[in-house]
Amino acid sequence: MKIEIWSDYVCPFCYIGKRRLEEALKAMNLEDDTEVVFKAFQLDPNTPVGAGRSVPEDLAKKYGMSLDEAKKMLDNVADQAKTVGLNFDVESMIGANTFNAHRLAKLAETEGKGEAASERLLQGHFVNGEAVDNEDTLLAIAEEAGLSADRVQQVLQSDEFAEDVKKDIEEAGQIGVRGVPFFVINRKYAISGAQPVEAFTEALKKVAAEETN
Repeated sequence: MKIEIWSDYVCPFCYIGKRRLEEALKAMNLEDDTEVVFKAFQLDPNTPVGAGRSVPEDLAKKYGMSLDEAKKMLDNVADQAKTVGLNFDVESMIGANTFNAHRLAKLAETEGKGEAASERLLQGHFVNGEAVDNEDTLLAIAEEAGLSADRVQQVLQSDEFAEDVKKDIEEAGQIGVRGVPFFVINRKYAISGAQPVEAFTEALKKVAAEETN
């Protein structure tokens, strides 16, 4: 079984949805029989690189609300994250342009470390309060995921994997992805959003049954 996931590293529901999918795969003992591929998507490609802006402040400005209202909105999302064992640090989240993070993930994928890199990038933004568009941060994250610092630096200082990222984003548009996370199972079934674990389980059952027939 192959599952492709269009997601972004600053998308809270992408992290929550990833955990719910993992729960469903574990419940059905499909972890070892499923290939999970992460596809790039950018919620806001115009975010300035290295701006280091507070996510709550940016949210308040974007929607014309008070800082307290923005924090409350994010706290509600953090409460949902707790249901899947994630502890979001709302106060420390830093806005970031994720293009280079996606390039880093593409490099990791070529070395069989795509899952580790994607998990660590999500953790960096939502839990650790790291700016995932800062080069030093990306280097540290990459090393933790088992990548060579020299190779990562080589990629970050070039445009390597940029076309791969753009191709994912273009493909998302072609198949009608309007928001993330967006899951495609065996190029046949789609699940949009961080659906309950049961929704993933039902879809996986259907696909598993088809594969055994």
